[in-house]
Amino acid sequence: MTVERPFNVLFLCTHNSARSIIAECVMNRLGQGRFKGFSAGSMPSGKVNPIGLEMLKSLNYDTSQLRSKSWVEFEVPTAPKLDFVFTVCDNAANEVCPHWPGQPISAHWGVPDPSAVAGTDAEKHFAFADTHRMLMQRISIFVNLPFASLDNLTLKKRLQEIGDAATAAETAST
Repeated sequence: MTVERPFNVLFLCTHNSARSIIAECVMNRLGQGRFKGFSAGSMPSGKVNPIGLEMLKSLNYDTSQLRSKSWVEFEVPTAPKLDFVFTVCDNAANEVCPHWPGQPISAHWGVPDPSAVAGTDAEKHFAFADTHRMLMQRISIFVNLPFASLDNLTLKKRLQEIGDAATAAETAST
């Protein structure tokens, strides 16, 4: 799989306020110009989670363009041509996604919702840091795949394995 421009990667989550936003930032940092990260939600909350935003700022991510938005923005003809679409929450994975122009390769990389964690501020902050760690690990593996030597079917299988292996490891550690 080769393209003359950066690969466009969309991360989907229901509310587009935490996990998909974090994934967008991580992709844009690790992608180093070879990948461009985007995020959206099926039912966007309209705001980025403040704990997630604080964490991203503390890790020196560019948060200036972050906003909670609908996946409808990526259905229009003027939207970036998507190469990959990853769902990062189980709800979004079970929803009927729009038809993306160009038929991007998709996979499910479910991550627990850090904004659903109840408890102390420290426990909430830890949940966001753990989400960042999980997404950083998966995206790091993804951006280092040998894209030029993988056909689409093999690539799809590898992408699903990234999500499956990470989910299995996270389940085993709990």
